[in-house]
Amino acid sequence: MFHSGLRRVACLLGVSLYACTLLSAQTPESPSPQLNESGEVLLAGQSTPYLIRHLPVNSFPEMPAELATLLNRRGCLIPQTYQAHHPENVIHASLEGPGSSDWAVLCSSEGTVSLLVYLASAPAKLSVLAAAPETERLQAHDPSGILGFNWGIDPATPKEISQAQAGLDHRPARVDHDALADTLIDHRTVYHFYLKGAWIVLEMPE
Repeated sequence: MFHSGLRRVACLLGVSLYACTLLSAQTPESPSPQLNESGEVLLAGQSTPYLIRHLPVNSFPEMPAELATLLNRRGCLIPQTYQAHHPENVIHASLEGPGSSDWAVLCSSEGTVSLLVYLASAPAKLSVLAAAPETERLQAHDPSGILGFNWGIDPATPKEISQAQAGLDHRPARVDHDALADTLIDHRTVYHFYLKGAWIVLEMPE
């Protein structure tokens, strides 16, 4: 839990309004889990500091209550990328098929981040598409040298998928529903697509 004096110092040092809001999210009256994780990792043989900010599940009131319950049972917090200016890494899209109402979430729990998918057709189940230690999703991003979280997810519409595949020699037929864009900032984006009851990765230009 962050001391109020430290919150003021962080804001005075130039932390963004969004970051200050996250730092202030814990109050003495709230027993919420700690929302910010900091420490050091070895990078090129040197000990390098990092800071990862999280939001609680209740920061996303638009998600279905059943999904929120499943996430809370897992002890999920939602990690925010170093680029975040508003709550992110919870998405609503038609992932199972045209017109379906589905969700995907990055869940941080006990040091591991998992990419979870919640399909409306299976409301009691969460599928895990990927997982990694949280400290393997860190990246330098400003002159301070402090590493930030670099894993983000977004919905990708059929039009956006078609545009992303424009460089292929043989462009596939246009898909009929959304994909899940899984991105490591400034590195790569993988497009997960649900097809005939299974998840595949869509072909993209090198």
